[in-house]
Amino acid sequence: MKKSTIWVLGIVMGLSFLSLLYLQVSYIEEMVKMRREQFDESVQRSLVQACRNVELVETKKYLEEDVAATEKAAQLAREQAENKEDTDAVKIHTHEYSITSGANGLGEYPSFELKMKFTSGIPISTGRNIPQTSRALQEIIKGRYVYQRALLDEVVYNILYTASDKPLSKRVNFKQLDQFLKNELLNNGIDIPYHFTVTDRDGKEVYHCPDYTNEGSENAYPQVLFKNDPPSRMAIVKIHFPTLNSYIFSSVKFMIPSLIFTVVLLVTFIFTICIIFRQKKLTEIKNDFINNMTHEFKTPISTISLAAQMLKDPAVGKSPAMFQHISGVINDETKRLRFQVEKVLQMSMFERQKATLKMKEVNANELIAGVVNTFTLKVEKNNGRITSELQAENPDIFVDEMHFTNVIFNLLDNAVKYKKPEGELLLNIRTWNESGKLYLSIQDNGIGIKKENLKKIFDKFYRVHTGNLHDVKGFGLGLAYVKKIIQDHKGSIRAESELGVGTKFIIVLPLLKNE
Repeated sequence: MKKSTIWVLGIVMGLSFLSLLYLQVSYIEEMVKMRREQFDESVQRSLVQACRNVELVETKKYLEEDVAATEKAAQLAREQAENKEDTDAVKIHTHEYSITSGANGLGEYPSFELKMKFTSGIPISTGRNIPQTSRALQEIIKGRYVYQRALLDEVVYNILYTASDKPLSKRVNFKQLDQFLKNELLNNGIDIPYHFTVTDRDGKEVYHCPDYTNEGSENAYPQVLFKNDPPSRMAIVKIHFPTLNSYIFSSVKFMIPSLIFTVVLLVTFIFTICIIFRQKKLTEIKNDFINNMTHEFKTPISTISLAAQMLKDPAVGKSPAMFQHISGVINDETKRLRFQVEKVLQMSMFERQKATLKMKEVNANELIAGVVNTFTLKVEKNNGRITSELQAENPDIFVDEMHFTNVIFNLLDNAVKYKKPEGELLLNIRTWNESGKLYLSIQDNGIGIKKENLKKIFDKFYRVHTGNLHDVKGFGLGLAYVKKIIQDHKGSIRAESELGVGTKFIIVLPLLKNE
């Protein structure tokens, strides 16, 4: 499958999953919003009705008190009338009722006097006919109606102009208010814990419920307790719900599994796309490795084949020097071919298990000096110079001498391979001690490495792309081998490079005394 096709498929599927995820999130947000609006409306409706109930209780209280007082006065009047001797006529009593308003600073209201006569017992026949008796009863009922209406007017005036002067604690039974709130909330389908406070107009707290906590108070619902009171006397009841958020989201919790499954599918899809690209990249690396391996093996095989054909020539057999030379070429190329095969097999072994190292005490300065002396001829052959600054005062390390030597050779060989086509090759090897460890740096002035390729150079089979050219031979195993060996020696290696300037490898190894 082409890379562009994978990208298009990935983008389409990714957008589909993201769109589905967006729709689900939007649906959940809309449901939460709608649920919150319904909850707010139910709470406000409950608060209004609870406050209304408090007002009705207060009105009923005034009515009961006033009616009780009036009945007591009427009873006293009846008892006084019964002591009179006139038993032949209907006992008539006069009840004077006066209502005077305007003592609360709210304005003067004219007083009025209501006088009515009503019977205190059953009418006794005085020789009147039935129509006359009926009219008398109607007058009595009418008089009672006028009296009761006046009584109600008095109660209303007292509530309006005297009730608000009383302390709030005298006007409201807070336990009864709590019961009203609970009942009204249940009537509106709300059955979750709540807390409430009652404050005056200035925000001073008058009462709060016994188990009051501030949790959730940032979303309090206020309501005026007596809305007809003067503004200076108004009280406010505030209610809040500690578990409001969990209550709101409980209505959409059935959508959570669907949202989780969508996220899991999205993550799985992204992971699958990453694996596809990784496999494609590994395929490209494998093809590159096969091409490089073909070129690496082709040269020694061709040389050996040509030398074998020359040995068939009778003239070569007559010349011992020529025979010796051809035999040496065959031997050298065979060693070269075997070395390349062993590098591939060795890396495969390292992947399966830890390499077997023959550790011993080694003086790093002396070992590096020997490597520099051996490698000098190859550097000079490629128009270059190699210098060393072996400044480590404590150069003793515990390593496998053969593998550690191969590490240095690999790094020096890479510097020669990737030198600039023109100009002199300059190589520098330096050692020093720092933080109780041995530092080794190998620096060149070659073509350098791009930053995006620098972090991949230690990957197995990875080689910096140079198009279809194979002018630099190798399998892409050298630096992977170097990193593996350094890690097995409990050390670390890093690379610093700038394109067109050069590359510097820095190796850090523990000292022998620390081991």
